[in-house]
Amino acid sequence: MTDHERYPGRLEDEPLLRGRGRFMDDAPATGAAVAWFVRSPHACARIRSIDVAAARDRPGVLAVLTAAEMAAAGVGNVARALPLTGRDGAPMRVPHRPALASDRVLHVGQPVALVVAETLAAAQDAGELLDIDYEPLASVTDLRAAVAPGAPQIWPDAPGNLALDWAAPTLDAAKARALDEAFSRAAHVARVSLVNQRIVVSSMEPRGATASHDAATGGYTLRCSSQGVPVMRDQMAGVMGIKPEQLRVTSDDIGGAFGMKTSAYPEYAAILAAAKVVGRPVHWMSTRAEAFVSDNQARDTMIDAELALDRDGRFLALRMRVLAAMGAFLTSHGAYIATGNFARCLPTLYHVPLVVAEVRCVYTNTVPTGPYRGAGRPEANYAMERLVEAAARVTGIDPIALRRRNLITPAMMPYTTPIGAVYDTGDFAPILDKALALADYTGFAARRARSTAVGKRRGIGVSCFLEHAGGMPTEGAAVLFPDDQVVTLALGVHQSGQGHRTVFGRLAAERLGLRPDQVAVRQGDTNLGVASFSSVASRSTIRVGSAIVRTVEAVIEKGRKLAATLLEAAEADIEFRAGGFEIAGTDRRLSLFEVAARARTAGDPLDTNLVTETPQTFPNGCHIAEVEVDPETGAVTVLDYVAVDDCGNVLDHTIVEAQVHGAVAQGLGQALMEHGYYDRESGQLVAGSFMDYAMPRADDMPPIDGAMHAVPAATNPLGVKGVGEAGTTASLAAIMNAIADALPGAAGATLDMPATPYRVWEACLKGA
Repeated sequence: MTDHERYPGRLEDEPLLRGRGRFMDDAPATGAAVAWFVRSPHACARIRSIDVAAARDRPGVLAVLTAAEMAAAGVGNVARALPLTGRDGAPMRVPHRPALASDRVLHVGQPVALVVAETLAAAQDAGELLDIDYEPLASVTDLRAAVAPGAPQIWPDAPGNLALDWAAPTLDAAKARALDEAFSRAAHVARVSLVNQRIVVSSMEPRGATASHDAATGGYTLRCSSQGVPVMRDQMAGVMGIKPEQLRVTSDDIGGAFGMKTSAYPEYAAILAAAKVVGRPVHWMSTRAEAFVSDNQARDTMIDAELALDRDGRFLALRMRVLAAMGAFLTSHGAYIATGNFARCLPTLYHVPLVVAEVRCVYTNTVPTGPYRGAGRPEANYAMERLVEAAARVTGIDPIALRRRNLITPAMMPYTTPIGAVYDTGDFAPILDKALALADYTGFAARRARSTAVGKRRGIGVSCFLEHAGGMPTEGAAVLFPDDQVVTLALGVHQSGQGHRTVFGRLAAERLGLRPDQVAVRQGDTNLGVASFSSVASRSTIRVGSAIVRTVEAVIEKGRKLAATLLEAAEADIEFRAGGFEIAGTDRRLSLFEVAARARTAGDPLDTNLVTETPQTFPNGCHIAEVEVDPETGAVTVLDYVAVDDCGNVLDHTIVEAQVHGAVAQGLGQALMEHGYYDRESGQLVAGSFMDYAMPRADDMPPIDGAMHAVPAATNPLGVKGVGEAGTTASLAAIMNAIADALPGAAGATLDMPATPYRVWEACLKGA
């Protein structure tokens, strides 16, 4: 019996489909005032003065806050960046990111003032009356321009606009010499220069938050869209200069997150301070226009990569040099994504003896960058797979044969990469073969001929990939027995569409021998006291699943001891089966709930809150895209898409399939149309609305023929690997390689994302 038959549907679906979800604007706090932010219209400017008098005098206005009020409230640096060191141990330069700008603004959309009023209209009207005197300064939004000599310097203590100059692995003189020698003696060297354009996350529900302050206790409550409330609490407590226990953070339903709703933001600190000033809850909900210029953006990297090969096409050495935009400020994980997350993927699933990744993290006058589905993994895989195609061209070796020749084999597992990652499992060649068969790769020539006959150009693109999944090894779970009917499973991570209640509730129920309806999943509240990171990095099933397994095991062991006493038997004779404890070989048993009730009465409940550590996993697979190009218009149609994934043991096939489909859609958006483009002269975000920022629609998506090739992970008790980001990681190269294959001559080899109709049309003309 499949999991579809045993547990039809997801628990999350019915309330959302019936409109009973509880999103940020669905449950405003009683008596809440409304917040409106006044934002910078300049990419870089000095603030000469701010006159708030007219705004404060408007009817219905409760307060107008600026940097002065933030300082009085003790609000600190919003940039809660993970500490990193660069070459020669140089620390990362982490400037102060204010909740509200004081002397300068450094990107369009940076919050400068906060108006709190009885109504949104009153707050907006008052905001228009603020008199802010700006002195515009030179800005720089382009990555290469930011590191060029003479570029405007954004931070005095970050010369050359460098936040961090980083490399992995650390090369001593011998390793550096070996790398250089590998390239000098190579029979062939393939090179590519690639752009990962800036992406606007565009979650269906923009960010929002409600802040409250308890004057009696001095504590705060923040209800916000968060992917993990413990992390949000800890970061925001640091920003506010208070102890974590003085801040409660809660989250309800979230309309999309994709990493963007993980970390602290200036708006949250400002409304927390405002709630204390006005003595009542303060609610803020971002508009879509605000989201474009205030939500963390993503990607914005430039990669120069080279691959050395011997005469037989064996990979000898890999070097990647990367420029990565941080924006005007650092976010918690922006630099880590560009460095550690990126490099740990290399050399994906190929055996390359020598590898180095050199990354420069660069400040620009743009919205800060942070996690977005894939977070460094798509950039690494995209570069590697475009590089393999370039290697096939320079060697004359068939690209499929070249891939097969260099795949890491099962006999090489566990495989330690030159970067230092240890792949525990992997069976890559059969995955490639399965994808080629599903895509009818051998029949492609006939399909290409049919397209040519009607004036179209058809191409096929292969993308083998490997990524690391898991992030932050520590995770907790709690199993609680509040009554004799239902077990509570308390979690710290928070779902935003993944189906946590369904999967984790079912997992706990199966391990406890209960029905799924006997387990209630609770999440989204720091008062649950569960140690946790966030629902990011394809880590939830790996980390939370492992924590649930270990916590349930601890509950059963605790219950076994008590059951032995209650049943007057030796503990070794007590078995746990079908939701109860029984004396082996007899019909004497007590249910789990009976034992829990006796434990509660005795003052030593079975409640267990456990923290575990679980190593990373390495999901992998092969995706193949087939496209058709109209050379007259440059329009690209993705005709077919094959996705073969190894995400280890699958707990819910429907959810896994949906994760792959959703991630492929986001990858397709980046490959073909999405571009957060800034004007170089003014620093304005030109693609600042959905009128100018293209998003994929249903008719852009191809049919996806998916299959699993499960190789259980050896590093966790469930044998699971991540899957949430696989489709984004694989799809960029699959689609772009297919377009390059369709274009005439060498025109596709240098085509960058997004492959818009105009760019493709130009490439067709050049290659003709």
